[in-house]
Amino acid sequence: MATKAKKIRHEVGIGIIGTGFMGKAHALAFGAVRAVFADSVVPMAVPRLEMICDTPEQRAIDKADQFGFSRATGDWHQLVNDARVDVVCITTPNRLHHEMALAAIAAGKHVYCEKPLALTLEQARQMEQAAREAGVQTCVGYNYLFNPAYLHAKRLIEEGEIGTVVHFRGWVDEDYQADPDLPWTWRANIAEAGLGALGDLGCHLVSMACGLAGPIDSLIADCQIIHPTRKLADSGERRPVENEDTATALVRFANGAHGSLGTSRSAWGRKNRLTWEVHGTHGMVCFDQERMNELRLYRNRGPVAEQGFTTILSGPSHPPFAAFCPAPGHQIGFNDLKVMEAAAFLSRLAGGDLPLTDFAGALEFERIIHAIDVAARSGERQHL
Repeated sequence: MATKAKKIRHEVGIGIIGTGFMGKAHALAFGAVRAVFADSVVPMAVPRLEMICDTPEQRAIDKADQFGFSRATGDWHQLVNDARVDVVCITTPNRLHHEMALAAIAAGKHVYCEKPLALTLEQARQMEQAAREAGVQTCVGYNYLFNPAYLHAKRLIEEGEIGTVVHFRGWVDEDYQADPDLPWTWRANIAEAGLGALGDLGCHLVSMACGLAGPIDSLIADCQIIHPTRKLADSGERRPVENEDTATALVRFANGAHGSLGTSRSAWGRKNRLTWEVHGTHGMVCFDQERMNELRLYRNRGPVAEQGFTTILSGPSHPPFAAFCPAPGHQIGFNDLKVMEAAAFLSRLAGGDLPLTDFAGALEFERIIHAIDVAARSGERQHL
């Protein structure tokens, strides 16, 4: 009996540093990506779950068993320099990104880093330059850009369905720092977190604004610290909150459109409100991440009495939804977006060219959020 020839496998060993929220998201994504995209005609490397790192080491051992990794370590240097690790995923607190990424790049590894890239713009520039000069592939965690609803909105805008874009309005709000009685954490410290709401949340909104309305040319801004101090959990001593709880910017896009961007980590009731509206000369399109499988479209066509919003539900006709489910209206979620992002990165590693946010793209987003911070501190318009 004839046997079916096996496909040539381009395997890559995956190493993940950090096993928290985003570490688990990366592990789930690499564990699922091959099954989800098995029928894809796009070249894609095959991930091998090689090593995971966390401290204490026992935590890493437990998570390796839970996530299906072959090995575990409590020393990230060991993971970065391991011969069977080809891709280093950095899902640690922000202050560690710069050092870990540079070490991984120096070891010849490809790097998949969560945002923000680093604490400062200069550190982010160093990371981008090092990766470019080393010729390694990079990816940064902007998985909201893979949402089929967002991608469909982008196509509608590019095809002129709402006319010429004239205005963008966006908000990204959560309430994880809304309670004044929450204890002080590293997220309130510039030396450990860098920017506050801008680095955690605002960069996602910036990525969508640029994707839908084009490059930002200049901006003015203001920031606010709502809770100036917080208590240490163990002693009750109050420490200052050094970075912003909210930020607001008025922006001008290179194409002449104007816009407003707002972000808050202290907005009661908002869990993941990444909301935007793109206004054009012939209509508008709007979206809310809390209803991430819906897109609303308005076109000023036909009799005025019959004009109104159309709600578009994500389905198999909105790539790559069909890779997950053949039926419309059945919903995809946050972790599915991470699978899409991992697939794009694996495609790059196999010579494909699926779009993703690499270090160069992420650096542009971080230039904007740092410009918002500078504009707020200086009171002066910043030109990008």
